Amino acid sequence: VQLQASGGGLVQAGGSLTLSCTASGRTFGNYAMGWFRQAPGKEREFVGCISWSGGSTNYADSVKGRFTISRTNAKNTVYLQMNSLKPEDTAVYYCALAYGKVWSTRDAEYNYWGQGTLVTVSS
Repeated sequence: VQLQASGGGLVQAGGSLTLSCTASGRTFGNYAMGWFRQAPGKEREFVGCISWSGGSTNYADSVKGRFTISRTNAKNTVYLQMNSLKPEDTAVYYCALAYGKVWSTRDAEYNYWGQGTLVTVSS
């Protein structure tokens, strides 16, 4: 399984970006998808996740109400809509796939990871 993330870039504070992540390869079975991020000099942190059906989502408190995760299973794609961006949202964003999980906030439970896409929010 390969995950390809895209959509990062430079945006001003208060702006919006949408990240996409497409899974390819042997993506059979149900799987949860998650987004994590790592800012310079900091550890990787959970951002949000979504269940296979899309009916369950979970977000970090720092992004709740500003970020929205959705998915299109027919396209094996998950999205991260980011609104009201802040400079502290600057990070490399990673998507991840977890087989056999409804959803998870723990990066150790994800089986596959994308290469990351950089989001830079200027003040």
